[in-house]
Amino acid sequence: MRALQSIYAWTGIVLIILLMLPTMAIVRLFDRSQGRYITGRVFRAMGSWMTRVNPVWKIERTGTLPENPRHPYVVVCNHQSNADIPVISRLPWDMKWVAKAALFQIPVVGTLMRMSEDIPVDRNDPESRSAVVRRAKAALANRVSVMFMPEGTRSRDSRVLRYQDGAFRLAVETGTPVLPLAIDGTSEALPKHGWQYGHAEVHLHVFDPVETTGLTMADVPALRETVRQRTIEQIAAWRGVSPDEVDAAPEQRAALAPLGRAGNPTGEDEAKSGALRV
Repeated sequence: MRALQSIYAWTGIVLIILLMLPTMAIVRLFDRSQGRYITGRVFRAMGSWMTRVNPVWKIERTGTLPENPRHPYVVVCNHQSNADIPVISRLPWDMKWVAKAALFQIPVVGTLMRMSEDIPVDRNDPESRSAVVRRAKAALANRVSVMFMPEGTRSRDSRVLRYQDGAFRLAVETGTPVLPLAIDGTSEALPKHGWQYGHAEVHLHVFDPVETTGLTMADVPALRETVRQRTIEQIAAWRGVSPDEVDAAPEQRAALAPLGRAGNPTGEDEAKSGALRV
């Protein structure tokens, strides 16, 4: 039964993707909005349809949505599954996603991502990381949010992995608020390296923005861990467990001063390294 349900869902997803291509081409042709916002918004909206053709998912969204969809944020979320992408796409605004360059090589999907001006990153190429910063800054300047999954990969056991600092360095450098998200349940919805969809209750929470005004690069580690800890605590609350059971890298937050207290030795040393890790 699970295999049949998965075949049904994948058939619907393939049809949606094929429908996206001509739709996106037409929209992009006439899109004069800053940052190709309308094109990206159509892409996310159609991508979210993938969650609606799946009969075995129940999705709940909590939290308060930003009032202005054109207010730019650096959006960050933990990463459990490829199913995260269509679930997050249900949010009613466009974001330029920073994603692995390999995804842009997938037929049709890569074309759609390029049309919507998502941002490829090759973590082994320093020039690629520099290009990410330039394009992300351009998107923010055009009042379009930028989406990061700072773990850099999907979690194998649905615990929250270490967060890389690239998104938070960008937020501090540009003075852009960080908008944290937390997601849970998608590892059961679509396991890593699996193709069969499972019955799942998926939760998506939108936190209040975290302002970065007045912060310096020395505050980046504390900012990162403030956001990460909120995510851990939210997931733990959903599961009814201790936050320690959700945290796959408790050592990352050790010895960090509270946010706003710049100059702590651990944070300052890490910030001075200057490496953008996304």
